[in-house]
Amino acid sequence: MEEKAKIVYKDEDILVLNKKAGVVCTKEGRQNSETLEDWLIEKFEDNKIPRQGIVHRLDKGTSGLMVVARTTEARNKLLEIFRKREIKKVYLALIGGDLPEKGEVKVPIARSKYVFGKFAASEEGKEAETHFKIIKKYKHLDKVYSLIEINLMTGRTHQIRVHFSYLGWPLVGDLTYGGKELLGLKRPFLQAKKLEFGQPMTGKELSFESDLADDLQEVLDQL
Repeated sequence: MEEKAKIVYKDEDILVLNKKAGVVCTKEGRQNSETLEDWLIEKFEDNKIPRQGIVHRLDKGTSGLMVVARTTEARNKLLEIFRKREIKKVYLALIGGDLPEKGEVKVPIARSKYVFGKFAASEEGKEAETHFKIIKKYKHLDKVYSLIEINLMTGRTHQIRVHFSYLGWPLVGDLTYGGKELLGLKRPFLQAKKLEFGQPMTGKELSFESDLADDLQEVLDQL
């Protein structure tokens, strides 16, 4: 099976992975064995932990860092860390628009009533909070693009993509939520850049940062 991710860190309790774009995280009824979950089974043998220890997901089109449990105990502790929001998740995104220096988005998110698999801003949804700040601005064919660092305060499905689409600033390449293709990029310009959390069993502070995926770096180089 093709490598679905790169192992950034490994100990007895957890793995930190740098997931490739285009990889689905969990099987959930899928028949083909092309998910990160299957890759983990092949790599480390079936460890009998639900979803092979995957406790949070990145969208198929998103690259970057994920933490995976290797034992049931570590999984339970990690789920608790996520529930208490004791993990820092920082993303990098390129937005089609001239954004302010920094901002916060606090808009609830729910499943779309109209399109299967999509999510939308909705008063009936779950609380969702996104903070961002500008890293750099680019100009291309008279349009301004903003490279931003995003700090997720909650972890809703498609949260970043929905929030910026709601503001009228969809992510570059996010064709599902109104973004436009740019310089050949047909996937959302979104990378899980940093993860900071306490090792679930020892509490030791861990911090990881990933290099930008090649296809995303190429877009920035061309801009």
